[in-house]
Amino acid sequence: MKKAFSLIVVFFAITTIAFAQKGVIKFTKESHDFGKVPQGTPVTYTFEFTNTGTDPVVISNAQPSCGCTTPDWTKSAVLPGQKGFVKATYNAAAMGSFNKNVTVVSNAERASIPLNLTGEVTAKEGASTAAATPAAAPAAEKSKKKASKTSR
Repeated sequence: MKKAFSLIVVFFAITTIAFAQKGVIKFTKESHDFGKVPQGTPVTYTFEFTNTGTDPVVISNAQPSCGCTTPDWTKSAVLPGQKGFVKATYNAAAMGSFNKNVTVVSNAERASIPLNLTGEVTAKEGASTAAATPAAAPAAEKSKKKASKTSR
């Protein structure tokens, strides 16, 4: 009977250790809307997180969804109760709406966390619009052609 009881206690101890909480990344925000962004003006947002788990968290990678977004992150281990960051910069080169992701990969309980950046790239203030009216050059060109035809 003592052996059976000892085996049960050992089983529960191993089970408890196996399911012990790891590091847990808790972001204050997992998405950010930049709103309207002038074209050609890079914008940056810093996502902050806290390790609410019992083990240190190490971010091994922050993978952007495309080359227009550049991430940076806390490279050292984030101890329980401490804060870290993932910073994402979007280059805002192309006009129109954007929806970009940076996927954070770590040793935390949730191993992969997508962070989302949205907004709309608009034309810069004071940018000239060259498509206004056609120049008078084509009319001058027609009159030259006419003159050359009559002079033959």
